[in-house]
Amino acid sequence: MKKILLSTLVTAGILLSADSDYPHEVSLLLGGALTEGNLELERNYANFGLSIGTKLDSTIFDQIEFGVLKSIQDVDIKNSTQDTSVLRVFTNVIKDYPLNDTSSFYALVGIGVESFSNSSRNEDGLFANYGLGYKYKFTDRTSLKMDLRHLIEADHGDNNLLYTVGLSYGFGQKAKKMPVMVEKEKPMTKAKPMMKKVKDVYIDDDNDGVFNRHDQCLNTPANTRVSIDGCAKVMNLKVNFNTDSDVMNKDYSEVLKNFALYLNASKKSATIAAHTDSRGSEAYNLILSDKRAKAVHDKLVNLGVSASKLISKGFGESKPLASNQTKEGRLENRRVEAILSK
Repeated sequence: MKKILLSTLVTAGILLSADSDYPHEVSLLLGGALTEGNLELERNYANFGLSIGTKLDSTIFDQIEFGVLKSIQDVDIKNSTQDTSVLRVFTNVIKDYPLNDTSSFYALVGIGVESFSNSSRNEDGLFANYGLGYKYKFTDRTSLKMDLRHLIEADHGDNNLLYTVGLSYGFGQKAKKMPVMVEKEKPMTKAKPMMKKVKDVYIDDDNDGVFNRHDQCLNTPANTRVSIDGCAKVMNLKVNFNTDSDVMNKDYSEVLKNFALYLNASKKSATIAAHTDSRGSEAYNLILSDKRAKAVHDKLVNLGVSASKLISKGFGESKPLASNQTKEGRLENRRVEAILSK
C-alpha cells in the first residue's frame, strides 16, 4: 500500500503543469516531529522525505504540493518495549509572499494520511495541517526552504508539530508550438501537402544564449539578462553620470534609443532602477540615485516611450554588484538597469 501511495504521488506531481519558466519543483526534505504527550511516542523524532510542487494559474494560490515524510528510525512507544515507523503522505496548497528577488515567506494548508507500522495507541487515518515557511533562492533553479507545520489528526484531534528543511530544484519549461506553413492551392492542380518551416536548432539570432527553437523573444537587445525562454529580465542601460551629478554623459544615446525602440515594439513595461557606489552618505546616495533614475525615465519618454510603461526608482548603495573597495568595483556599482515585466 505504501509503495502504491508513493508511486501515485510522484506520477501526479510530474504530470501536472503550469505556464511558467519552471512549473515544477522537487524538494528533498529533512526534519523532525514534536509529538503531543498523550500519543505515547517519543517526544521528538527525525523525518526525511520528498515533495513535488506544481505552480497554479488563475487561483489565489501559487503552488500545489504533493509529498511524503517518513521517520528515519523506528519511534519508541512509551511504557512499552515496542516501536513503530511513521509514514505520512500529504498534499498542500501554498501561497507565496515575496520579500525581494531572492527570498519570500509562504503559507500552506492541506490534508494527508498517516500510517503506523505498529498501531498500539495510534491509528492510521487522515490529518489536516497548516503552517508557515521561508524560501531563499540560491539560483534560478535551486532554493532552500524551511517551514513549521501544525498537524491535527482527524480521529482523536491529537497534535504534532512538524519542522522541515528542504533543498529544492526547479524543472520543466513551457512547450512551444512549431510554426506551420500551408501552400495555397493552384488552379487545376491538387492542393500541395502542408509544409513545416523548421529552423536550424542551433541558431541563436539575438545572441542571448537561448536557441531559436526555445526563444520566445527573438529580438532581445544586447547586454540583457534573459530567462530560460529567452525573454528579457534585467538590462544594463550603460548610462554614465559625472561624479555627484544626475546629468547623463553623451555616450548613453545609442543604447537608450535602441531600448526605446525595443519597449515600443513589445508589450513589456520597465522599472528604471539606478544604483550608486558607497562613497557619500547612505541618505545622499539614495536621493542621488532617485534623480538619476528620473533623468533616464524622462529621456526615454522624450524618445517616444509611453510614460505609462515606465517607473523610476533609486536604490542608492544598497544593491552592489562588486566590491566598493576598488575603482573597478565602484564603477560596476554605479549603474542604471531596466527591470522588465509583462
